[in-house]
Amino acid sequence: MEYITAGESHGPNLTAIVTGVPAGLPISEEHINSDLARRQAGYGRGGRMAIEKDTVRVTSGIRFGRTIGSPIALEVANRDWENWTERMAAFGEAPRDLVREVTPRPGHADLVGALRTNTDDCRNILERASARETAARVAAAGVAREFLAALGVEVMSYVVSVGDAAMPEETMADAAEHKPLDIELSEMRCPDAKATIAMKKAIDRAKSDGESLGGTFRIVVCGLAPGLGTYATGADRLTSRLGAALFSIPAIKGVEFGLGFEAARRVGSEVHDPIALDKQVGFVRTSNNAGGLEGGMTTGMPLVITAAMKPIPTLMTPLETVNLDTLCVEEASKERSDVCAVPAAAVVAEGEVAFALANAYLEAFGDTCMADIKANIKAYKARLRTMGR
Repeated sequence: MEYITAGESHGPNLTAIVTGVPAGLPISEEHINSDLARRQAGYGRGGRMAIEKDTVRVTSGIRFGRTIGSPIALEVANRDWENWTERMAAFGEAPRDLVREVTPRPGHADLVGALRTNTDDCRNILERASARETAARVAAAGVAREFLAALGVEVMSYVVSVGDAAMPEETMADAAEHKPLDIELSEMRCPDAKATIAMKKAIDRAKSDGESLGGTFRIVVCGLAPGLGTYATGADRLTSRLGAALFSIPAIKGVEFGLGFEAARRVGSEVHDPIALDKQVGFVRTSNNAGGLEGGMTTGMPLVITAAMKPIPTLMTPLETVNLDTLCVEEASKERSDVCAVPAAAVVAEGEVAFALANAYLEAFGDTCMADIKANIKAYKARLRTMGR
């Protein structure tokens, strides 16, 4: 299962095409729109979110609410296109009063993209490099999420920290115990009420100072079968695929599995998860410090991943840059932006993780239709229970 997106931040719409989807999978338009709304929410979002009201339009691959085995095309309209029609027109001459973007922002793709593509207008870069593109990803990921849900797999996320405001430290077992309702009712998508208040105050301070903030978030996946992924080739290890998927999100600077860097500070007996035998389930782990992954494969325990997002590059008190026309020092450009988008990034990350896991299931259990996939999983789990006796 793969997706490709197209579209610019201020173009008419964003498009996603998802291929490799098995036939017979129920798809809910309402669920996709709910995820799109979650991506737009969160304390610290900017003016763009007041303009856009993202909803999906499916134009192929689904009939009467079920996939038919062909590519699925999804569109998310950009309402702000009305204000950019002349400046972002696909054809015709540029407006005489067009203002080019010639003061690239430090921390963004503006400058290196302009150098790479030989353009004197950073608008050609920032329109696609914008995190607005992730709306199309979330729409596409709705297909992968529905696939996993049909197999009894739940994907959720929550914010751990924003700037220096953070939740209390927790074990990997604690990470899987949070209630989705507690997360979604928080303006920061954080299950800890005190931490939510501290994060909002940190955002308020940053906004007052013309700054932006990053933070960390955690993705937790429950209900996974053991043995997804492989140990045989490095690039196909599930660890590799999940890491690549998360690093594809703009602004993600670090990814940890389970204890992550903390594992490097402990001795082996405090890190590795003892193996036990449950007569009903089969082989299990008595702890989950590995975060549900060993040797590039799922263990059957909850998958726990933590990711770090850098502060947004657009600052209301800009850093210095170099003007591409004059080659003189100036302040970087100011594009309407958020102060903090960590809650939104966590929703995007859910989708990227869902795609990687969906592919692991398809590779292990077939990819033609849902009936065959479910039958194959049932037989696999029955064999595992037999091995544990």
